[in-house]
Amino acid sequence: MSTQQYSPAVGRRKTSIARVRLIPGTGEVVVNGQPIDTYFGANIWTAEVMEPFQAVNRVGQYNVDAKVVGGGLSGQAGAIRHAIARALSSSDEELHGPLRKGGFLTRDARMKERKKYGLKRARKAPQYTKR
Repeated sequence: MSTQQYSPAVGRRKTSIARVRLIPGTGEVVVNGQPIDTYFGANIWTAEVMEPFQAVNRVGQYNVDAKVVGGGLSGQAGAIRHAIARALSSSDEELHGPLRKGGFLTRDARMKERKKYGLKRARKAPQYTKR
């Protein structure tokens, strides 16, 4: 590819990082070399990944090639969704407003809280006994 014919973007969610290439095409979505239905199964995560396209009425107009590492299926789906929204925004400036309004461009900063010493988990303390 001598000229850049695709829109690249990186998306993050929890501990997952997704690298996405958005290529004008027929709507085929490939995640880590597998079709999206095979990778996630036909469930809520597949729908979550496709939300940015539905928000800007571009369903079936782009092929998506995604590489995602880290985290679980929920975090990976969120990372891919974030990356797709960023790629759409960079490919066409007119889409930035609707994607921003829908909340697709905002990084979800919620992460797992670290465990603290003296506690069993992040906040759970050992049982207190008075006597």
